[in-house]
Amino acid sequence: MIGLECAGRVAAVGPAAGGETGPGGGAGLRSTFGVGPTGGGLEVGTPVCALLSGGGYATRVNVPVGQVLPVPAGVDPVEAAALPEVACTVHSTVFGLAGLRDGEVFLVHGGASGIGTFAIQAVRALRPSAVIAATAGTPAKLDRVRGLGADIAVSYRDEDFVEVVREATGGHGADVILDNMGAAYLPRNVALLAVGGRLVVIGLQGGVKGELSLGTLLSKRAAVHAASLRARPADEKAAIVAAVRDQVWPAVERGAIRPVVDRVVPITEVVAAHRHVAELGHVGKVILTMPG
Repeated sequence: MIGLECAGRVAAVGPAAGGETGPGGGAGLRSTFGVGPTGGGLEVGTPVCALLSGGGYATRVNVPVGQVLPVPAGVDPVEAAALPEVACTVHSTVFGLAGLRDGEVFLVHGGASGIGTFAIQAVRALRPSAVIAATAGTPAKLDRVRGLGADIAVSYRDEDFVEVVREATGGHGADVILDNMGAAYLPRNVALLAVGGRLVVIGLQGGVKGELSLGTLLSKRAAVHAASLRARPADEKAAIVAAVRDQVWPAVERGAIRPVVDRVVPITEVVAAHRHVAELGHVGKVILTMPG
């Protein structure tokens, strides 16, 4: 999402964050930022990445310290900007809200997106026996999601993901579905859910109003959740960030999860970058860098 994450160096630290307030300069990354007074202990100059409420298209941002993460060891400081929002979204929904268990079947729509590429890797790293299915729109993207760890790759343009996943799982269906489409996929997502399945809707690219069969939901003892990250209060975001640092960052640092970056472009080319994303030409994230 636009402006929900950044990477840079700490430029100033509020008194309650456990550090000295001081000047900070640009690090040539996406942003440099001051840390708000919510506890912590970061030092000026520390390379970090952060989950924001917006405003990431800036040379400086102010963010509560509870939403700040260290740049993982072995990750390029610029590419670290591709991690906070996807990591927090995936961990809080797939592993938190939906409670994906090892050995279950997981389906992510938009497998070549920023969320999708991270979700595939995270599930493979944290639930190694899970069966992972992903939808994508081109042969090249289908190859990419397989390379990231998907067991089942479905072309949403040429195939019915309900039929493909059912056949591949011996009729079981999906235990957890992470959906960015909303209304357009709602009936088929519910039809695909296994008994006790959980659908989590995180996007509305396919519309906001759809038909939900409560009878199907009841018969499967299944659940439909809707989740967003931007509007959560700071204490909830801090708890999510802490869980990501504890449970996800070790997998990133050992190389089991890596940021998938389509391209890195200067902020002066932001219009072309948005056009590239709108045309669905990307795999993973497009990162904007700031001058400095």
